[in-house]
Amino acid sequence: MSLPMIVTFSVYIIGMIAIGLFAFRATKNFGDYILGGRKIGSFVTALSAGASDMSGWLLMGLPGAVFLFGISQSWIAIGLVIGAYFNWLLIAGRLRVFTEINHNSLTLPDYFTRRFNDNSSLLRLISAVIILVFFTIYCASGIVAGAKLFESTFGLSYGWAMLAGAGATIIYTFVGGFLAVSWTDTVQASLMMFALILTPIMVIISCGSFGDTITAIEALNPQYINLFANMDFISIISLLGWGLGYFGQPHILARFMAAGSHEVMKNARRISMTWMILCLAGAITVGFFGIAYFSSHPEFAYLINDGKQERIFIELSKLLFNPWIAGVLLAAILAAVMSTLSCQLLVCSSAITEDFYRAFFRPKAKQKELVWVGRAMVLVVAIIAILLALNPNNSVLDLVSDAWAGFGAAFGPIIIFSVFWKRMTRNGALGGMIIGAVTVLIWIQFKWFNLYSLIPGFIFSSLSIIIISLLDRKPEKSILEHFDTAYELYHRKPS
Repeated sequence: MSLPMIVTFSVYIIGMIAIGLFAFRATKNFGDYILGGRKIGSFVTALSAGASDMSGWLLMGLPGAVFLFGISQSWIAIGLVIGAYFNWLLIAGRLRVFTEINHNSLTLPDYFTRRFNDNSSLLRLISAVIILVFFTIYCASGIVAGAKLFESTFGLSYGWAMLAGAGATIIYTFVGGFLAVSWTDTVQASLMMFALILTPIMVIISCGSFGDTITAIEALNPQYINLFANMDFISIISLLGWGLGYFGQPHILARFMAAGSHEVMKNARRISMTWMILCLAGAITVGFFGIAYFSSHPEFAYLINDGKQERIFIELSKLLFNPWIAGVLLAAILAAVMSTLSCQLLVCSSAITEDFYRAFFRPKAKQKELVWVGRAMVLVVAIIAILLALNPNNSVLDLVSDAWAGFGAAFGPIIIFSVFWKRMTRNGALGGMIIGAVTVLIWIQFKWFNLYSLIPGFIFSSLSIIIISLLDRKPEKSILEHFDTAYELYHRKPS
């Protein structure tokens, strides 16, 4: 166990907890705890959205897939960039305005309920259940990624590694809420970008030059440098289809809802997309150039033979850098894990507290009570996610793909239609949400046509919203008026 790595990790973790304690002092009410009081600026909004999106998958799952199969796995990154851009362009500002106009909604279930004036609370109940089901799976993926990091770096058993990886995140999320999560996300996003720019450069230098690296990879297998290798139409569409998921991810949409105003989104979009493209390019090149590096180091064949390709970034960091720099780079993986896990824990906590506890049991609960219930729910969800992550053979990418599809299909079409289509009804939203989620759950089991479950789920959800809404009665006058108010506010030129 390397002393420099222990020191680096300890300093990093203590720093994140310190930010949580500082945020604790700025958290005055439940709105502060779950949305930061809707006063987040463009820079923090941009990097927080990016860091909450790119989990341990960015530094483990994606490099591992490229390392194993070659550059053809880049299609997923292309799909993500396209999806993220249109999410920022079409949804971010509009959702910020619509949630404010609809009674200052604090969570997605609350927004759905207010937007469609759902007195039955069915939308609130079902959407909150979907959040808890899929986010608990998502949280488990973050805990697995953190466990693999600590297991590989410090030689801990999987159980202890899992607790060590999740512990700090749980602490600062519990204490500081949304402000802690957003501020730590900004630090973590910067650390992730540094690691993903520096590491591939060092791999190329160690292999001789860029040309030598490409030649070595091509000599091993020409298919590694073929973007279409082993890819048919369905495979490409499935990977590109990941981009559809952005429209329905609660932890990303919460960043839009928390921004100071819709006017900060233009600048935030530029910052976030620049960060995202640099990080995805870095993750791909780590896996791709890693093929050349490890081809001359047969002692690391276990990475492929034992199914441990997701640890390639970890191994490269330890081999190519002195222990102090390696500690910083490995902390970037922890940053990726912590940034996403903290957001997911907070969204789950928000759903339980706002959409179950206050909505159904304690409608007149005081703000301090809600904050502490929210903190308690962070612990409850974390414990359940740890239990799901007990299997060390879980694949980070598989767990993420299932949760990503569930949210994308259940919520994505509703979010899009809710800010663009006045004629959409409550029954249309309810039908689309249920059909989208059920389609994904069934498709995961049967894997028809090897098509990614998000795509049929998104299509069937969208069709359900349109058909049911058109067959349903027109929305009430108050709903139409709220839509018009939000539409006019969004398009109003700043004074």
